[in-house]
Amino acid sequence: MASRVVMPKLTDTMEEGVVVKWKKREGDVVGSGDVLAEIETDKAVMDLEAFASGTLRRVLVNEGTTVKAGALIAVIAEPDEDISSVLADSIAPAAGLVRIPESKIDAASRSASSAPGPPSSLGEEKDRIKASPRAKAMAAERGIDLSSVTGSGPGGRIVEEDVMKAGAAGVSRATGATDRPLSQMRKAIARTTIQSKAPVPHFYLTTDIAMEEAETLRAQLKQSRRSHPSLTDMIVKAAALALARHPEINVSYAGDRLRQHGTIDIGIAVGLDDGLIAPVLRDCGSKTLEAIATESRELIERARNKRLQPHEYSGATFSVSNLGMFDVENFIAIIMPPEAAAIAVGSVRDVVVAVAGDVKAGRRMKVTLSCDHRALDGVQGAKFLKEFKRILEHPQELIQT
Repeated sequence: MASRVVMPKLTDTMEEGVVVKWKKREGDVVGSGDVLAEIETDKAVMDLEAFASGTLRRVLVNEGTTVKAGALIAVIAEPDEDISSVLADSIAPAAGLVRIPESKIDAASRSASSAPGPPSSLGEEKDRIKASPRAKAMAAERGIDLSSVTGSGPGGRIVEEDVMKAGAAGVSRATGATDRPLSQMRKAIARTTIQSKAPVPHFYLTTDIAMEEAETLRAQLKQSRRSHPSLTDMIVKAAALALARHPEINVSYAGDRLRQHGTIDIGIAVGLDDGLIAPVLRDCGSKTLEAIATESRELIERARNKRLQPHEYSGATFSVSNLGMFDVENFIAIIMPPEAAAIAVGSVRDVVVAVAGDVKAGRRMKVTLSCDHRALDGVQGAKFLKEFKRILEHPQELIQT
């Protein structure tokens, strides 16, 4: 029986995806669980697996094509099976979706078995152009002919930056301006931030934290341990301890009730070239600082390579966003539901400090707590922030629990 292969909805925020690369071609025998293609979602590049065995009879979408979730992109069936009814019953195609008349199925399947790869509207000559999958996808979105682009990658390979320069140069020559299509990640950010900032009543609390002791501890850990924590790791651990002592912050607004979370799951904002993702450290309340450092390092690396699974970047109960490494003194974070709070961390600065009538040099870090006023009040947020500050100013607690 013929099996429909559709663009999956891999995340709650995903409305469309990009077929980055086909791993199988028409005429190939596939088994259940075989990887058919690489799909770019709003957060990551993921493998699309076959849910049935048979022959990949039809590939309906070119590499680099953006397709609505649920749209038919391929058909798996027996070699001599009639698949016309599957094609006729398919969802209306998104832009770039390719339909081939059923009368050409056999011919297409026969020619595909000796072809170098999946069918492409760009033609065989352009299939031979050396370009990264993201460069191909970007060129398709912008209508740029890759044969006219000079590659700067290894061996003359075309990379994203080359396509961006080619597109910008072409438009700027004509109009002095350029429109850049939104990536899947940027589209998701646009949707979710509107859903958060507009309906969620935010309020903000800011404090300065003395960081001399925390920096001294980190320097000691760096000398004594092969794996040492980053400043962000220490902030995550401090947030976990403060949340454990103020569980009223670790909640979600759920209409007519507040949902109290049983574990402390902290998202760490990671900036990417085309957007933002927040991998989640689960159950931080039970993890040591060393465990947090080890796990966060691995998660952040995979986040930057867009290799996270959906469960690894969803369901946080609190978030930490640190822009201190970019010399940002202070900023505010947008709360991402179901979280009720998030903390924004600025740079550690050299400042002049007055202590008991004396003036001396100090190291200070400004942080701002964003709170959902539907779930939290100012006093609750202030108590949490005071404890968070106290922990970082007495950082031995970070390695004792």
